[in-house]
Amino acid sequence: MDHLNSYVLIIIFSSTIIISYFYNIYSKKSGIPSVLLLILTGMLINFGFFISELASPNLFSVLKILGVVGLALIVLEAALDLRLVKEKAGMIFKSLSVAVIGLFATSYIGALVLCYALEMNMVEALLFTVPLAILSSAIILPSIDSLDDDRKEFMIYESTFSDILGIVLFYSLLSFLGPDSKSEIYGEVFGNLMFTIVFSIIISYILIYFFQNIKGHDKLFLLISILLLLYAVGKLFHLSSLIIILIFGMILNNYKLFFAGGLSKLIDDKKVESVLSDFKVVTGESAFVIRTFFFIIFGWSVSLGSMFNLQTISIGIVLLIIIYAIRALCLFLFSGRYIFPQLFLAPRGLITILLFFAIPQELTEKHDFDGVLLFIILTSCLIMTWSLIKYKKKKESDSLEMEIEDIETSNTDDLLDQEIEEEDL
Repeated sequence: MDHLNSYVLIIIFSSTIIISYFYNIYSKKSGIPSVLLLILTGMLINFGFFISELASPNLFSVLKILGVVGLALIVLEAALDLRLVKEKAGMIFKSLSVAVIGLFATSYIGALVLCYALEMNMVEALLFTVPLAILSSAIILPSIDSLDDDRKEFMIYESTFSDILGIVLFYSLLSFLGPDSKSEIYGEVFGNLMFTIVFSIIISYILIYFFQNIKGHDKLFLLISILLLLYAVGKLFHLSSLIIILIFGMILNNYKLFFAGGLSKLIDDKKVESVLSDFKVVTGESAFVIRTFFFIIFGWSVSLGSMFNLQTISIGIVLLIIIYAIRALCLFLFSGRYIFPQLFLAPRGLITILLFFAIPQELTEKHDFDGVLLFIILTSCLIMTWSLIKYKKKKESDSLEMEIEDIETSNTDDLLDQEIEEEDL
């Protein structure tokens, strides 16, 4: 029986990865985010347990572990895509501005709505709205292959900045629930942030220097393990330890910028390029696996029934209107009229779910917000799906029109050449 169970688990694990792979292929062709398909798959599994009257296993603890590891890997994957060059300064500034204004404005205005609708105080309301104001890089990054390079880079930068800033803001707000004075809290948050940044820079230089000289094929998972260890230890000491992951990825991907001048003697370009290339592959593959199981288990664990009441739907719709109205204004201010499809690429996902797990239990029990969370996640994913499909069809239509114009131009040129030849004769 034990052997049978082991084989069954292997079949389930392997089948899940294969299904997720084909979801990715279908996503690139259709524009439907693969994450949405994974969530729906999890829901179908849960429904299968329900109609067969079998007890569905409680995988909540597994979900939290997968989410924490997935969060670190997704930020690392995004950081390894960030190129810090002068030519990108304008795009970095625009994406950072949109991320900052969108995060703070959406959180604050959404909190005002919750204060009125659910009679929360401001700090409690912000703990619920900050996670909902964060873009999901876990959903955005695998879904934007069809975008042109400028839009794609903008979304990568914006979603990464939104992730980092949102997490720092959320854990800062958690400090306000304690008995300490606000001045002490501000000092502690600022001190922790500065210490984390300085430590991250130092440890990144050390890791890159030593890992370029390590031989063998097992060093990449060793490096990932060290980063996850630093992340977890930092969390235990209430540091903004996701910054460690972000800064390491940025320094590794831009090592020529950070190891300039005399520091360049410490680096062997060929070795670091090899580490960087292999590390991107391993990180991407690992993030893919973690993301696959996280969203399937999340879909498995949620209850659709929690969405279907008037208050939940009303609050969800109001918060969605706030999200997209503020996003439209920010994009218009910094990008002009050309804000499609970026306006609707604002899904909520892994980080939103993880931060909800971190809200104190007495607050989540006092304010039943699970239905609103699920409603906003699913609706924002569906809106993103619609926009990507529409954008892809428009892109294909424009491409077809250009081909027709080229053919017509070519035919016109041929006729002119023919007429010229006839006149010469």
